[in-house]
Amino acid sequence: MIIGFNDTALEELYLYGSTKDRKYKKLSKEVVEQYIKTVNYIKSVQQIEDLFYIKSLHYEKKKGDLKGSEAVWINKQYRLLFTSSPNENDIVVNVILKEISKHYE
Repeated sequence: MIIGFNDTALEELYLYGSTKDRKYKKLSKEVVEQYIKTVNYIKSVQQIEDLFYIKSLHYEKKKGDLKGSEAVWINKQYRLLFTSSPNENDIVVNVILKEISKHYE
């Protein structure tokens, strides 16, 4: 899977484990570690449909205000929102990470 970042703070969190961005600066070490693990899960699959088989991620396509986005759980409190797109063979292999959000907020 090819991963891109819509937000430089998300890329910093993934690469360095921390960021100066106010939105994510106060995330606990455990949440950041789980975020990195979640991104690695996404990177490791061959196509987006493979995320269904990793039950702990609770992969879902969003509806309502978040229509067009997809999400996986980082933990019970946080989720990772992203968009995906297919390659020339219509197999979804490109993912753009959008944000970490609190679930139900």
